[in-house]
Amino acid sequence: MATPAEMTLDSAELKKRIDRFHAVRDGILAQVREVIVGQDEVLDQILTALFVGGHCLITGLPGTAKTLMVRTISQTLGLVFKRIQFTPDLMPSDITGTDIIEEDSTTGRRHWTFVPGPIFGNIVLADEINRTPPKTQSALLEAMQELSCTVRGNHYKLPAPFFVLATQNPIELEGTYPLPEAQLDRFLFNVLLDYLSADDEAKVVDLTTTTRVAQVNAVTNPEEILSFQQLVRMVPIGTSVARYAVELVRATRHKSPNAPEVIKKYVNYGGSVRAAQFIVLSAKARALSRKRYHVTYDDITSLAIPVLRHRILLNFHAESDRIDSDEILRRLLEHMPPPKEG
Repeated sequence: MATPAEMTLDSAELKKRIDRFHAVRDGILAQVREVIVGQDEVLDQILTALFVGGHCLITGLPGTAKTLMVRTISQTLGLVFKRIQFTPDLMPSDITGTDIIEEDSTTGRRHWTFVPGPIFGNIVLADEINRTPPKTQSALLEAMQELSCTVRGNHYKLPAPFFVLATQNPIELEGTYPLPEAQLDRFLFNVLLDYLSADDEAKVVDLTTTTRVAQVNAVTNPEEILSFQQLVRMVPIGTSVARYAVELVRATRHKSPNAPEVIKKYVNYGGSVRAAQFIVLSAKARALSRKRYHVTYDDITSLAIPVLRHRILLNFHAESDRIDSDEILRRLLEHMPPPKEG
């Protein structure tokens, strides 16, 4: 577990791939910075998800540049970008596509033809995903897990790489539908987009109220992104560090003997094994992006909250005491601090 067999690759070739990874990541950030001001932590988490091959749920208030951020990142990656505006009347076929009957003008025969929906892209922006009923939201389930979709019994593979970056507004409860737990669990991160600082807001106003039009160029391509995803999985992780990630997830379950009182009091259901998988994978990407070739305890603790905040289900005690999942997870990390690294 600590050292994958792939690490036996030629060291010069491996170093070349790692150097290219850092160059592309720096290039993406430089291009995105032409359009997006601030939000360093959010950008870091989205890029981590892309290099892992995971999906992101971006939660933020209106006007915080959620859609603009996703569109800009897709341009820098050189990927096919598709946008779906989720509304209460959206149907599953509006996402996956549908079969239509066409007539051959020469023979007069009719046949079924599949018309792909907007899900057939590399980056799919599911805008305001919580504004459509669960029946339509579930159209994304197979795509997010299996990277394929089924229409009228026919199985279609989606293009690779494939990412769903979904946005939701946390305050407008009127006309919104909570995401099913099975779908929430398929998102690597739940990224919180907060207000900018006063200086950053002034900079946004200065940049967007003139005739300046930012130009964003692609710095990579789909094949290279897939290569980076394999590179991230090659980063070694110590057995003790991986075990700490597993124990952290297990402690979010109120029946676990290691669960602290805050979990037993406020949490109905904790994270699944997928949460531990995602923490380790994202920690590997974080380590590589910081030019380290091993995962540290700090990588685990830094990413535990965005991985777990949408995976723990709180009970009515949490609602009555007005305590949210982030606060509970912070207390969990205080209760289970990582061992001191030598």
